[in-house]
Amino acid sequence: MRIFYLPTFWNIIIDFLAWFIIHMGVARLAVTIPIESFNPLNWLYRNRNWELKGDFYSKYVAIHKWKHLLPDGASLLGDKGFPKKRLGKKDSKYLRLFLHETCRAEMTHWIIMLFGPLFFLWNPTWVGFLMVGYAVVENVPLIMAQRYNRLRLRRVLKREKSKK
Repeated sequence: MRIFYLPTFWNIIIDFLAWFIIHMGVARLAVTIPIESFNPLNWLYRNRNWELKGDFYSKYVAIHKWKHLLPDGASLLGDKGFPKKRLGKKDSKYLRLFLHETCRAEMTHWIIMLFGPLFFLWNPTWVGFLMVGYAVVENVPLIMAQRYNRLRLRRVLKREKSKK
């Protein structure tokens, strides 16, 4: 499957550059899509039964213990980035925007993972598999964080709506 044969040094350099370009390119492209396009009720973003309304992430992967360690790439996107590390406000308009932004971020990380097989073009097969593994290990925790945040935001918005 390998098409290009390069010295190991250049494979490493190209791998690092390719991942950086993929991450930044997909993220930059994603922020150009209108936020209304990211419907939290879409099949990709919907709650799943196995998520146990968010309890899966707390009970089985202890997300509350490591989520704060995840990077927030919003600062790399300049004024188009939406910080998701902490709640900026507590009003319902902001919370709904945050809800949609979790969808954008989740979609971004799914797309980034799709690029993993590209690395088989210039790497030995075992490195190609390593790159696919990297894509999964790097993106799945970020996807889980977005899903966890979205489930929590839905609960807050539902509570707020029932108060009114």
